[in-house]
Amino acid sequence: MLEQALVQLLLLLGATVLVVLVFQRFRIPPSLGYLLVGVMLGAHTAGPVIDNDYIDVIAEFGIVFLLFTIGLSFSLPQIYALRHTILGLGTAQVALTTLVVSMIAWWLGLPGPAAFVVGAVFAQSSTSIITKQLLEQGESQARHGRLGTTMSVFQDITAVPFVVIIPVLGVAAMHEVAGALGMALAKAFLAFVIVLLSGRYLLRPLFHLVAERRSAELFTLTVLFVSLVSAWTTKTLGLSMAFGAFLAGMVLGDTEFRHQVESTIRPFRDVLLGLFFVSIGMLVEPALLPDIWLEALLGAVGLLGIKVVLITLIVRFSGVDPQTAFRTGLVLAVGGEFGFALLAIGLDGNVIASRPAQIVLNAVLFSMILAPLLIRFNQPLALWAFGRSRGRAKPAGDVPTPSEPTESQGHVVICGFGRTGQTVSRFLESEGFDYLALDMDPAIVREARLAGQQVFYGDSSDLTVLENVGVERAALLVISHDDRPAALATLRNAKRLNPELAAVVRTRDQQHVEELRKAGATEVIPETLEASMLLTSHALQSLGVPLYRVALRLQEQRSSHYRMLRELFRGTLDSIKPEASEQERLHSVLMSEGSPAIGQSLSELDTERDDVSVTALVRDDKRERYPGAATEVQTNDVLVLLGSQDNLERVERRLTGSGQPPE
Repeated sequence: MLEQALVQLLLLLGATVLVVLVFQRFRIPPSLGYLLVGVMLGAHTAGPVIDNDYIDVIAEFGIVFLLFTIGLSFSLPQIYALRHTILGLGTAQVALTTLVVSMIAWWLGLPGPAAFVVGAVFAQSSTSIITKQLLEQGESQARHGRLGTTMSVFQDITAVPFVVIIPVLGVAAMHEVAGALGMALAKAFLAFVIVLLSGRYLLRPLFHLVAERRSAELFTLTVLFVSLVSAWTTKTLGLSMAFGAFLAGMVLGDTEFRHQVESTIRPFRDVLLGLFFVSIGMLVEPALLPDIWLEALLGAVGLLGIKVVLITLIVRFSGVDPQTAFRTGLVLAVGGEFGFALLAIGLDGNVIASRPAQIVLNAVLFSMILAPLLIRFNQPLALWAFGRSRGRAKPAGDVPTPSEPTESQGHVVICGFGRTGQTVSRFLESEGFDYLALDMDPAIVREARLAGQQVFYGDSSDLTVLENVGVERAALLVISHDDRPAALATLRNAKRLNPELAAVVRTRDQQHVEELRKAGATEVIPETLEASMLLTSHALQSLGVPLYRVALRLQEQRSSHYRMLRELFRGTLDSIKPEASEQERLHSVLMSEGSPAIGQSLSELDTERDDVSVTALVRDDKRERYPGAATEVQTNDVLVLLGSQDNLERVERRLTGSGQPPE
């Protein structure tokens, strides 16, 4: 028995690694890879079959941990600030989508209970696909990104009453359904109170006590215990485990431990969420696909179209500009993971028959394949549909937005008004320079406005927002946040409006400097390198080096774009990163006897044509920095080369006559 279970586990892991590796290679969402693994190893396809009894139990914890991490991103103050969005827009979206789709399904011939299941399934959106795609695009903090994320989280919460209603639809009278729903809401309120009180009086002291022990294992065990005991609490009350995990995450999201908790739970979430998708893939019956593919495809188109139209109208009715409303609709159009769970409940309760369930299942799958494209191109599609909309609604809390073009001339635009942006503004103000700042945190904007500063709520990567703050007439653009995708989008849009605009950009380290320069940055300030410079300055002064020489050395490095600081040897872990082949690194090459380069001068080697430079030469255990171009290479010399991995491999093969790549 144990041997059989081990074989199945190895088969599952091996297939998953292979498929997800291929999908990531072609930039296809891994969730679709997990679904494919489930189809391949399910009972409805030829070949090996995995027993899904244990997978179903374990996979449910993937949704639990997903909702736990989502809760971390929505603390109680944020939920309160967005209460009108969540209760108003969220309720309207779920209710109207369920109603419209249910009526269409009933009109097409499905029984009422089955039609309701279809409506409930279509009302859900994939929080994992939405958040992942928005993060990759740098739009997670944009207005449409936050609206989409918030409303998708609310959809996950609405799964609680659906879980109660669907099993009894086929047999219960209407008053019994109403009673069950009322009881579920009462239990949900009780669970909220329990988790809220325990979070306030137990969780924070508990995590303080654990953090004092400085044990990573103990911290991990505590995070798992808290998330699972919260899930168990709501499960005991007859509610969804995911709902309890969401409440626990929401409480912890308001503490100083939020980021470490999220980092700790992420590996468990990703693996178990993958198993959840595998379990859903096992429900697919490929043998039925030739008969139902057209209905499934039309269902996917209907799902996407109906949700885009309804969500755009709902968000537009709330006062948001048409372009943002449409982009929110595109983000939320995708079908969701909880839709699969609701469909499985409907099948178990015999509320919906197998054939229509397969059509709905495949329709949601098709929508999940198409949706990443809609999310990726939401801005071009919105520009095509509505043009450049200038009207912009204010965010929650009546925070001012740059809704009208400014007439400022020669001012500085600061993107991101956190610690760095505020520091820059203080110096600009002291020197008498005018500036306008943009930030996506309503609390920062509100406080800064009260202090009399020109700070607006807005997504700096949005072309229209940049127009409204007068980038085409600005003297300087400062990007002070460390969101690289958003910074790239901001630079490209700013250069479209003002090709001559100088731009100073903050980045975390040197690996993205060239990418930002190519996008239009005049100067890129890497935090880690500047920290190294400051540390070096203090170290040299402590050793008695005169201050003028220290300043000269630092200025030389800044003038050469941190040349010496970029000369780094890479370790094994660095070499397996996806971007490793594009990063510059140092590599030492031994000139053995018989190497073609022996007897040639460094200028004759012409390594510069491959964007590789010689930074040092080691001869007879003596190291010479930046040897002259006339230096001849001798046997047993070691050349220290600087370049990208691909270029280093090419140069080494040419210099040594070997096909071996650098280690």
